[in-house]
Amino acid sequence: MILRDYQNDIVIKGKSILKQFGIVYLAMEVRTGKTATALTIAKDYKRVLFITKKKAIQSILYDFSALNYNYELVVINNESLHKIDGKFDLIISDEHHRNGTFPKPNLSAKFIKKKFSHLPMIFLSGTPSPESYSQLFHQFWVSDKSPFAQYKNFYSWAKDFVNVKEKNFGYIVKDYSDAKFFDINACVSKYFIKFTQNDAGFSTKVNENVLICTLKQSTYDIINKLKRDLIVIGKDEEIVADTKVKLMQKIHQLSSGTIIFESGNAKVIDDSKAQFIKETFKAKKIAIFYKFQQELNALKSVFNDSLTTDLNEFNETDKHIALQIVSGREGISLKNADVLIYYNIDFSALSYWQSRDRLTTIERKTNDIYWIFSDKGIERQIYKQVIAKKDYTLNHFIKTEL
Repeated sequence: MILRDYQNDIVIKGKSILKQFGIVYLAMEVRTGKTATALTIAKDYKRVLFITKKKAIQSILYDFSALNYNYELVVINNESLHKIDGKFDLIISDEHHRNGTFPKPNLSAKFIKKKFSHLPMIFLSGTPSPESYSQLFHQFWVSDKSPFAQYKNFYSWAKDFVNVKEKNFGYIVKDYSDAKFFDINACVSKYFIKFTQNDAGFSTKVNENVLICTLKQSTYDIINKLKRDLIVIGKDEEIVADTKVKLMQKIHQLSSGTIIFESGNAKVIDDSKAQFIKETFKAKKIAIFYKFQQELNALKSVFNDSLTTDLNEFNETDKHIALQIVSGREGISLKNADVLIYYNIDFSALSYWQSRDRLTTIERKTNDIYWIFSDKGIERQIYKQVIAKKDYTLNHFIKTEL
């Protein structure tokens, strides 16, 4: 593997920032080569820990082997960090925006801070703060070199960097999402190297298409009854929506033909979307994103042996692939697919912006994406929010559905 000229330029700049500040944040868009760039910056170190998603581990090891560097690299997923042993000289945190939860840090961020805060760090993400600049606090908090190190926690930091508001969901909660962009940027900009697909010479056009699928009338009858009565009682199971949050979740599930019952059991009640996809794209090699586990079961029952969930099998055979949106939205390439199809849509804007680029390569000129929405479901309302980089929230659901 040979780095492109722009990657070599970023390596030089990245090494300088890392040496001076102890942190460098490579905010490079997907497919621009941030993994190889980070691995090259790391050549100055003897033992490096690379933290990523489980599905991305093999790809990173492949890149490291192709680069033929001779330092020791340990690659692990965030959920297995507690298994790590030994000392390291450098930390690389991939898809680092995942450590940006607020107002409280997540388990991964807590562990990185506890075990490795004294070490130099390379952060990687194409979307460092997809929903709010408040997401940057805990991303830097994991390091002793954070520009916000003088703040005890997020709440004390928010007093200076966030316009704290209140939201009413039937109860009052504090909203910390309105961060002060210019004040925060003045503190963190020196750590960042930003690089876009445009900068790299990509000319890929993303064509998004919405296709409408009609579900069984019985599915719509259940949705309408649930909206009206907040409960549907069957022979063996019940669907209960005794809170607004549960009602939103149940309608979301039913809109794609699946349901999680009050007992915790789950079932496919309508495979119309899976049938629609098979018929519409029968001449294509396809990659499908689904949200709920039962949606995968619907796809398996319709596609049978022509569908896999294994990326290697997908790349090496003519099989289609189905991946869960959150676990598949980062760190993998689906470039061997002709088209990308969404069986359902996630509430998260991050899921939208990350997952839609899985087809992209510098050679590819067009990415064809298809959203399969039921004609009377909730998906289009969610879509309108997330394409505007906004999460679909309970507040929005109440305004549109009730």
